Amino acid sequence: MHIKDFFSSLWQHYTKVTPQALFINNLFKDHGETVRNDHVAFRTFDRCAFDLSAFTQVLSTLGYQAFDQYTFPIKHLDATAFKHESAEAPKIFVSEIRREELSKANQDILERLIAEVSIQSLQAQDLWSGRLWSKISLAEYQSLAEESEYAAWLATMGLRANHFTVSVNHLSQYTSLDAVNQLLLDQGIALNQVGGQIKGGAEVYLAQSSTLADQQEESFSCGAVTSIPSCFYEFAIRYPLPSGELFQGFVTNNAAKIFDSTHRQA
Repeated sequence: MHIKDFFSSLWQHYTKVTPQALFINNLFKDHGETVRNDHVAFRTFDRCAFDLSAFTQVLSTLGYQAFDQYTFPIKHLDATAFKHESAEAPKIFVSEIRREELSKANQDILERLIAEVSIQSLQAQDLWSGRLWSKISLAEYQSLAEESEYAAWLATMGLRANHFTVSVNHLSQYTSLDAVNQLLLDQGIALNQVGGQIKGGAEVYLAQSSTLADQQEESFSCGAVTSIPSCFYEFAIRYPLPSGELFQGFVTNNAAKIFDSTHRQA
């Protein structure tokens, strides 16, 4: 699959559950901006047919190679960052949850879901396939969310881009996160306030902000219907290292707060 086709399909499926992203993207274009993606993020489970190892193999077929690893002990997550052979392509950030660190009850829920997956070998087109298992009950969703909002999100939303990220470095008018955030606030768009509107800064060579996830109605296996978080849109500005080159990695303290964009209340 050509890299442009991959991101085109990924964006189309992402904006179906994240209408704010399409609105914001068009808002930038209306102000004369050309939007370029800094990175795209995915979430997955460990020890399954679509875990980090499987993602690594699929992304390699698209020209991506891993360049850094991260861990988030409190959130029970590991993550890997990937960059493309072309500097024009966005980076990809894939995280996975360590299921064995959750309670036995929640491990059992996730094990049942994974057992239903028929994928034998992950393919690029699977990365926007959504939920690959049957619906969980509202009680199971609440149980997962109490221990891991990440696990609850993944159990309901499945495989898809969790967020796209606008590269503020490539904007011509809105060249700071303060300016970007104000543009969004003026439109009534809610931002993730965990740790402040802006996470990080020049001192760590990366500053980020994000919206709160859109909401969608979800029907559960028990018949209950309620609103749950879907996906969100992020904005990042990278700063030069002492060498003069722009920092290309990620900052765990920033990312830990960005994860909260899909919490039921952030």
